[in-house]
Amino acid sequence: MLREDGQATVELLGAIPALLVAGLVVWQLILVGHTAWVSAHAARVAARAELVGEDATAAARSVVPTALERGLEVEGGHVRLPVPIVHHGWRTALKISAHSSLEARQ
Repeated sequence: MLREDGQATVELLGAIPALLVAGLVVWQLILVGHTAWVSAHAARVAARAELVGEDATAAARSVVPTALERGLEVEGGHVRLPVPIVHHGWRTALKISAHSSLEARQ
């Protein structure tokens, strides 16, 4: 008769790395989505500031979280933000950009 004591433990230990990798991938996708949302919001704020004659870069910087400020690029209503990696402080070469434009109505 074969002994199966500890079989579940061994299987769990084998599955833990796969679960950790899956969790990190999901978290990275969440970071990409959050960065896209923040860049779109910053582009709207920058376009609004430019429309009323204010500093678009300062306006965009005011709505971007401190963790994402490094690498922020603003040109009028066009904003580019680097996508953070799961580890705090790491950045990728990938940047997400958003554009917004407003026209004054008379």
